[in-house]
Amino acid sequence: MASVSSNSSVPSQAATEVWLPVPPDEIDGLPGSLTYRFWDGGPDFPADPARCAFYVVPYMKGTEVAVRPLRRMTGVRVVQTLTAGIDHVTQAVPDLPSGTQLCNARGVHDTSTAELALTLTLASLRGIPEFVRAQPSGSWLPGVHPALADRSVLIVGYGAVGSAIEDRLIPFEVAEVLRVARTARTTARGPVHALSELPDLLPRADVVILSLPLTEATRGLAGKDFLSGMRDGALLVNVGRGAVVDTGSLLDELTSGRLRAALDVTEPEPLPADHPLWQAPGVLISPHVGGPTTAFLPRAKRLLSAQLQRWAAGEPLEHVLVTAD
Repeated sequence: MASVSSNSSVPSQAATEVWLPVPPDEIDGLPGSLTYRFWDGGPDFPADPARCAFYVVPYMKGTEVAVRPLRRMTGVRVVQTLTAGIDHVTQAVPDLPSGTQLCNARGVHDTSTAELALTLTLASLRGIPEFVRAQPSGSWLPGVHPALADRSVLIVGYGAVGSAIEDRLIPFEVAEVLRVARTARTTARGPVHALSELPDLLPRADVVILSLPLTEATRGLAGKDFLSGMRDGALLVNVGRGAVVDTGSLLDELTSGRLRAALDVTEPEPLPADHPLWQAPGVLISPHVGGPTTAFLPRAKRLLSAQLQRWAAGEPLEHVLVTAD
């Protein structure tokens, strides 16, 4: 099993090889004391994986690519993802050398993901998908649509992304923001409720935004009971992980017309062309594009430069989520 840790994995003189999915000459400020190899998930490895000490996982290449070299990285000390979620590499943690640290990219995707959460919310509320479908035929579709103003919004998964989503909701004059995380706490903006309080909070929300990582505790969280607890006509927005939502239960609610949904992530993913979710009423689907924007690469480069400077100096790394036993 893996345990939470904040200790630094200090590189030894012989363990200074770093695998990067970005060409090293494109990243400013990399320590000169380390040896860099460029690998972005291609079929051939750039060097012997056993010599890699710091592995940066290729971005958005899937689990198979992410874990393929790890089976041979017997000397790895740090595994750094470029995603906030680490579910695509956690299966490899039990086989990593003892003390290897697994870090995520907290902060890299907050802005882009929050932008998309707001985009999906506004587009769905204001009927933008219907207008787009009507445009080729020249159909004029006047009507009254819900505003985001004066609505109650529930953010389930109030971490860095959830906080960034609230930053963008406030100027739209929402009636209230309800916040939920794994455990309750207090912030400058107000209380953050525990997941156990969801049954009392769901009926209060016009919009429910999911920004949760995928864990055993969150898999299928938005299932039949969760969805039936939402008020009639509410909108479910998911910018976290597809498997947090039970797709079958969501389809039932969409087909009945009781709920609407705006989804950047789905289960399964990619969503097959013949999947009934595509044709369900009241759903807007984007193809997992919350993170990959023009904001990603500059922020990812800054993260990698800062992490490698710390590592080369023997300083504690940031965003360490687990350490292999």
